[in-house]
Amino acid sequence: MFKMIGVIMAGFMATSVMAADITLPEPDKTNTTTLIQALEKRHSDREFSDKVIDNQTLSTLLWAAYGVNRADGKRTIPTALDKKDLNIYVFNKEGIWLYDANDHTLKQQSNEDRLDLFRMQDYMDVVSTIFVYTGSTEDYAVMHAGSAYQNVELYAAANDMASIVRGYFDRDKVQEVLNLPEDQRVIISQAIGWHK
Repeated sequence: MFKMIGVIMAGFMATSVMAADITLPEPDKTNTTTLIQALEKRHSDREFSDKVIDNQTLSTLLWAAYGVNRADGKRTIPTALDKKDLNIYVFNKEGIWLYDANDHTLKQQSNEDRLDLFRMQDYMDVVSTIFVYTGSTEDYAVMHAGSAYQNVELYAAANDMASIVRGYFDRDKVQEVLNLPEDQRVIISQAIGWHK
């Protein structure tokens, strides 16, 4: 009897951990770096420290990538025909989250560390955060992903962070781990973090 209660409680606790959604703080919009300065500093970086990105920085990165910046629900990037057919998943040591731009939260999809899916090059061994851009199988999602990851690159440049867009990973395995529906696909990944 006690053994059965223990199993039930363990299952309940595991479910509770899985439901650990994160309400992100308001994005920090106080950086005074100009667009020209950010463009001048923007580059693909392969030297990361293992320092974890805090929730405030993560909040601003995600808002820059695909956040709501107007009262009518429109985004920080252009979306063709107003199709909001892009998703951003955040992979880190604590698990996998889906960014919900409408309420600026992270919805936990898994509590497993799956950063191993992206460690195909030595410099990736210490990267603590990966963004994975997914979208519909239509052409527009790819354009939207490009706009979003460029915004992240510019934010990283303006804030002395390291970032690189990466196509070198097993898309099929990531697609499987994310359990994407048939009309969705993995487009690209982006390593983001602090300089070594």
